[in-house]
Amino acid sequence: MKWQGRRKSDNLEDRRGMGSKGKLVAGGGLIAVVVILLQLFGGETGQQIAPIIEQMNQGQSTQQVQQRELSDQEKEVGDFVATVLADTEDVWNQVFRENNLGNYKEPTMVLFTNAVSTACGNASSASGPFYCPGDQKLYMDLTFFEELKTRFGAQGGDFAIAYVTAHEIGHHIQTILGTSQKVRQLQQQTNKVEANKLSVAQELQADFYAGVWAHHNQKYLEAGDVEEALSAANAVGDDAIQRRVQGDVRPDSFTHGTSEQRMEWFMKGYNSGDIRQGDTFSAILN
Repeated sequence: MKWQGRRKSDNLEDRRGMGSKGKLVAGGGLIAVVVILLQLFGGETGQQIAPIIEQMNQGQSTQQVQQRELSDQEKEVGDFVATVLADTEDVWNQVFRENNLGNYKEPTMVLFTNAVSTACGNASSASGPFYCPGDQKLYMDLTFFEELKTRFGAQGGDFAIAYVTAHEIGHHIQTILGTSQKVRQLQQQTNKVEANKLSVAQELQADFYAGVWAHHNQKYLEAGDVEEALSAANAVGDDAIQRRVQGDVRPDSFTHGTSEQRMEWFMKGYNSGDIRQGDTFSAILN
């Protein structure tokens, strides 16, 4: 992706290098297993895992914060993410105006290392990138992308980071448009299987929104960028994760969609560029 020398967003909080001394928030291994199996990549994690994390955090000692200087490579990645965030602001401000959706409220992105405190509770890097509707912020430990490549087989490259960022921005859009609240209300009124289908539809819509963003940002894309996004989407499909982690696939437990569905909806957004074509709920629930 062409990004050097372009505008960087002011809505970025870089907390990297502010590590914790002593116990990690979120308890390490158990939360890692819970999150990898149930929440890896791209959910409104704050809504779903915060109660678990908060329960485990009770009684833990106050953390001491240590600071260190970021490396040149870390600073460069931070500049890249700030540029991607600026691109999402430009695109979604335009899309909201053109579709009479009101003002687009720009979210804040927080980069962190190891652990972070949010309005949805405390979380560790094991949660992967997530969006917290409580403070309307995106949270990301960039070490996630190394795991995405080494453990789940995704291609490397900067556009995988851009895709994940755009997906989390999709959850922000769902929040400000009221979609997320409607989904939570419906989930409370139905059984687990149907609630999971609603979650899948919500996640696929966020993938669609990521594709819409990429469509409107094509002038900055380079050869192979879309393939990197599709590789990431393929790697984090529910079926791919379940097959790799537990050896079999259980469709009734899907919460994010299959690899094929995630790639399909990203490409539908990318090819159309039309936010009005993202009704994943009718497609999944009917």
